[in-house]
Amino acid sequence: MTETTKKKATGYDKYVDWKFFIIPVVLFFIILILPTPDGMKDVGTEYRVGPEAVINEITRTLYSETSVDVEQWQMISARIMEHNMRMGALSRDRYLKRDLKWCKKYKISADQKNFTKAHNYIKENVSDEAYASLMKKVVKLRKEGLKYDELFAKDKKEADKGAWHIKVAIAMGVFVVLCFITECIPLPGVAFCIGLILVFTGVTSRQEVAMLYWSDACWFIMGSLMFAVAFVKTGVDKRICLAMFKKLAVPNVKWITLIFFVIISPLASFISDHALAAMFLPIGMLLYQNSLTREVPEDPELAKMLMIAIAMACNIGGPGAPSGGARNVIMMTYLTDMFGFDIGYFQWVTYCIPYVFILIPIAWFLVNWRFKPRITSLAPAMEQLRNEIGKMGGWNRQQIWALIIFLVMVFGWFTEKVFYQMGIYPVRLGIGVIAVAGAVAYLLTGVVNWRDYQEKVDWGVVWLYAGAIIFGRTLDSTGAAYWLARTAIDFLAPLGMDSGLPLMAVSNGLTAVLTNLMADGPAAAAVGPISLNIAGMVHPGTSYLPFMAMATAISSSMAYCLIIGTPPNAIVYASGYLEPKDYLRVGIPMWFMANIALLLITGVYWAFRGFGGLPGF
Repeated sequence: MTETTKKKATGYDKYVDWKFFIIPVVLFFIILILPTPDGMKDVGTEYRVGPEAVINEITRTLYSETSVDVEQWQMISARIMEHNMRMGALSRDRYLKRDLKWCKKYKISADQKNFTKAHNYIKENVSDEAYASLMKKVVKLRKEGLKYDELFAKDKKEADKGAWHIKVAIAMGVFVVLCFITECIPLPGVAFCIGLILVFTGVTSRQEVAMLYWSDACWFIMGSLMFAVAFVKTGVDKRICLAMFKKLAVPNVKWITLIFFVIISPLASFISDHALAAMFLPIGMLLYQNSLTREVPEDPELAKMLMIAIAMACNIGGPGAPSGGARNVIMMTYLTDMFGFDIGYFQWVTYCIPYVFILIPIAWFLVNWRFKPRITSLAPAMEQLRNEIGKMGGWNRQQIWALIIFLVMVFGWFTEKVFYQMGIYPVRLGIGVIAVAGAVAYLLTGVVNWRDYQEKVDWGVVWLYAGAIIFGRTLDSTGAAYWLARTAIDFLAPLGMDSGLPLMAVSNGLTAVLTNLMADGPAAAAVGPISLNIAGMVHPGTSYLPFMAMATAISSSMAYCLIIGTPPNAIVYASGYLEPKDYLRVGIPMWFMANIALLLITGVYWAFRGFGGLPGF
């Protein structure tokens, strides 16, 4: 008689549960048919009518011509100024630092001759004071001068279109979050629903949506999962794992997870959290698989604990240094451009790395509190590792190639941006291209074949994260994230939460909510200008301004609750051991603890230390 074991159904094996799926579907359509709020129309006006109105005002002021009558170089200068305004870069100095690469990045059409002419005109004919005055004028025009009810019919149509896009983004947000939490539809299916919604509602075209699914971040997820396959196949993961943990006298699961946090979190301040998650995923999977015995053939809690520990360790480390994430650099730039305050690299580290060290024991405690594995000692797993590596003998050709290619990839991840800026690389590669190049290199060197990738890469996670990227970009580009931020702050202001630590708590909490729905950079970009503007009004010229910038950057790293929150969350989900609710088990208490820790470090350490001789608040 043949014994068959029933395989546990995963999210990929399940069919759509219409009892739950009907709820997000109905809510989606209800939101779409509700009357459009005035605030949404105002933001639609800002986003759809504002740019051209600002450009027209700039050309009229600088060149005494409307935007349709100016020369090409004049239009280039106006478009650069308008884009700078949206980024909060209001100083003339920031304009003069722009170059053709920057224009290309932000899709401002310019050639060298006209760009140089525009640059020289601002440099030679516009003073710092005149430039700042003009930028303040157009900021006021965009935010206060454009009234929906006063628009011409053509502009009102554009504003209505912008408001509709915001409404679609909000409705889609409700739909996506409920689907992720309930898992009422296979999660990669949600990713495709996002694209379909955007096309059917007219937010984007069929050509654009296809391109959106292949961002650099998506390529990185794909390449990372592919190189993890190479590590596992060759056994390099076993050698690295043994090297990390062989000194432990008692390889208890609590000590193992603590080592994850102690090693990964500080590194994540200086190294890409994407890369660290991809490096440690096969190690975590190996530890789990080798810990199973005949007595305990399966321990889901242990698998979940190890995977979540890796993701959380990556997530909490990012704020420690400017290199820990785009959000940090974004807020540093906003602070400099809007108020002229600079935060140096080392200065940022001295203020923010203590936050990382505070969160390490908190996160470690929460992971061990929320997950209760049956297997607590990994000593048998370590012994099995030693035996397997002993059978391997010395490093073989495939293992050496696997390690060399990985080290080259890591070097590329560290240097590609700097080398491009220095002119060493003629084109910006991006971490995604480097990751996929590494995956191809594994094929070329015979480390893996395509069957390995086809069978062992979780392609559903690739599509899942691609959909998450589109979702976040939609919230950002339509103005939906900005509308949510502005609405929340306006609502809480009458409650006395518009200054001091209460204002910071509101800003931090709002950013921490948004960052679970979109990438950390766009979350900081959506809330940062609003919170800094308010901070500048209520606490001008004080240490509150740099503190608000750092706090906003830190809170945008608190994407603990959803798979789509960060690349590390998505990468560890590829292990197959996690369900969406597992992120919430640790993510929700971690979210609150992180916000409390941030307020405490602001009110105690930062306030006591001050900032560069600025008065306190």
